[in-house]
Amino acid sequence: MCVHEVTQPRLRCVLPFAADPAELWFLRHAVRKCLRAWGATALSDVVELAVTELATNVIKHVGEGVPATVVLEPGEGRLRIEVHDTGHAVPAVAEPNDGDECGRGLHLLAALALGWGTTLTATGKAVWCEIAMPPGQLCPRVERASQALTSYRRLAEGKVSADADRLSVLEASVVGLVADLLHWVVPHGCDPDEVLDRAQARFEADAA
Repeated sequence: MCVHEVTQPRLRCVLPFAADPAELWFLRHAVRKCLRAWGATALSDVVELAVTELATNVIKHVGEGVPATVVLEPGEGRLRIEVHDTGHAVPAVAEPNDGDECGRGLHLLAALALGWGTTLTATGKAVWCEIAMPPGQLCPRVERASQALTSYRRLAEGKVSADADRLSVLEASVVGLVADLLHWVVPHGCDPDEVLDRAQARFEADAA
């Protein structure tokens, strides 16, 4: 469900889901997993709440079961959240005495976020908001890997089929980077198998 991309110059997490109340728990779990992978678990509660509000609005005002997508994208001092759906109606904040639950949810969203809005797309719309993210919130290892993989992603796009999904491109990028690093260590007197074993051991220790 969770797809991590390395783009120029940021990370993105893309979470397709069906607009159904039963999906909300799985969507929150996927959001938390993405933030954990980025080392940004301190944002989990507020981001999960924002995603839940936006996804609930899709269920109520576009329809149960319609396809939708959450996109998380960290930027300079903020985390952008987008929820894409197939509806074209632009949501509006309700007046205090209005019974529109969508409007009340947007009041909460406005209180949580640095800003929010709606962008019309070719297939519907995207409602977005941006949550404050203090400097250094992302795991330094993830940021370094993102920077290193930028050029490899461009190389990988030329080696996979034109209809390959983003995950396939990302995997090809990672494989290319690792292979080149192994080529680099050999003339420097290192054993590539030993380097891989040590890297795997460090990764498992960090993950634990």
